[in-house]
Amino acid sequence: MKDSGAASDQRAAVEVTKDRNGIEQVVLRNPRGASAKISLHGGQALSWRTERGEELLFTSTKAIFKPPHAVRGGIPICFPQFGNRGSLEQHGFARNRSWVIDDNPPPLKPSDSHGKVYVDLLLQPSEEDLKIWPHSFEFRLRVSLAADGNLALISRIRNINCKPFSFSIAYHTYFAISDISEVRIEGLETLDYLDNLCQRERFTEQGDALTFESEIDRVYLSSSDKIAIFDHERKRTFVVHKEGLPDVVVWNPWERKSKSMADFGDEEYRHMLCVDGAAIEKPITLKPGEEWTGRLELSLVHSS
Repeated sequence: MKDSGAASDQRAAVEVTKDRNGIEQVVLRNPRGASAKISLHGGQALSWRTERGEELLFTSTKAIFKPPHAVRGGIPICFPQFGNRGSLEQHGFARNRSWVIDDNPPPLKPSDSHGKVYVDLLLQPSEEDLKIWPHSFEFRLRVSLAADGNLALISRIRNINCKPFSFSIAYHTYFAISDISEVRIEGLETLDYLDNLCQRERFTEQGDALTFESEIDRVYLSSSDKIAIFDHERKRTFVVHKEGLPDVVVWNPWERKSKSMADFGDEEYRHMLCVDGAAIEKPITLKPGEEWTGRLELSLVHSS
């Protein structure tokens, strides 16, 4: 837990607080006043704000903040399973477990620390977890906020088992948008995708940019490491940079499904869009002692 390179500025800080249910949260603030909030329930980023206090992550007004529920919004981590592609609960168990602050993590490269305020978290399986997924692992997560306000999540997953295991992972990022009709995504052109609304049938993206007129639930395969989400009304663009995460999930429940979700407002689909950096189609396999690293960096660009 550090405010590297920013110790001289009192506004740059790492603060541990508790929510109304007694769950610890870590608040990161950079010298300019941008902030991020991460819950130790699920290791989940719940807030990412600009220096002007503008919230960039969507959280439902009906979200449930009490375990064992996952919070509807922010950036839930789907591990070791995405969706219902396996025998575990929807999206795996990591988003519903208590993480701890890791005060002495193995070092990352200097550029992951310098000039950034960050927290390191750790998840290890409980005896109950090992009954449903019998693989010993260490999942280390660094969440950092840079001087320019960029939010980064770095995952390191190590196999401390005596046999190999495979997993899927996704950062299920809920972006806050003006209106779904005003948004387009670039960077997915000509890619194959699996359509979860059509029994995961494989299609090829035909459009130059992805726009939205109805429910969407797709996994785009083998994408580039940069995706852009343009919000015309707010004149801003989210840029997603990713490493080790070849796939991109795009999800919006639209009107009918929204009404069937207890922790989601009927009209809230208009103001959110999930775009995930993920590894789903080809699960990652780790031999004993091996470690996998995945990185997601989110930035905001304003246009005139």
